[in-house]
Amino acid sequence: MQALQRGHANGHGLKDFILAVNLQIPGRDYHHAIFYFVLEDPIPSHSLLYRFIHEDDAFRNSRFKLINRIIKGPWIVRATVGNHAACLLGKALTCNYHKGSNYFEIDVDVSSSALANAILHLALGYVNSVSVDMAFLIEAQTEEELPERILGAVRISQIEMASAALVADPLDGATHVSAHPRVPIRESSWKRLSRSISFLGQGSKCSKETDPHAGET
Repeated sequence: MQALQRGHANGHGLKDFILAVNLQIPGRDYHHAIFYFVLEDPIPSHSLLYRFIHEDDAFRNSRFKLINRIIKGPWIVRATVGNHAACLLGKALTCNYHKGSNYFEIDVDVSSSALANAILHLALGYVNSVSVDMAFLIEAQTEEELPERILGAVRISQIEMASAALVADPLDGATHVSAHPRVPIRESSWKRLSRSISFLGQGSKCSKETDPHAGET
């Protein structure tokens, strides 16, 4: 968010609202997979997104949801993770939230769950042969809050972890230390991160469907 704040100080992008999801990935070296989504229109004060931004962490943890689908990958990853799954990240993992005047950041600590850590460790062994779609949304829990709307979606395709690099401040060349005590900043500049699309304000539907890639290895 430091680059964003510097841009705002120079008058750039002041009308845009940025949602950032930071997946903190444990391992011998910590990595950060950070996804940015932009909303150009004002957020309606009656919307679920507005409540999510302005209410407390207990509310946020009870609503922040991930839907993922493995598009391509070996059977062992599909069997462990599942082809299509949804979960409340705020309840399964430790999430920290940071709010600014025109940005909102969600830090997801994958190491906070032993089960998630073990699954991730397995998946990372095949990461350069896996493609997965991920959608982030706020769960609707009453009829009035329906339909659920996707905040942002991203496809991660056959990433190369070795392409990650330490992020330095372009102003002074110093490498910043994360506010997370165990996480040095290592933002993945993945070569094959194919798409990151904002769907703010658009409706979404989930349905069962046949996976055309089932059985691939």
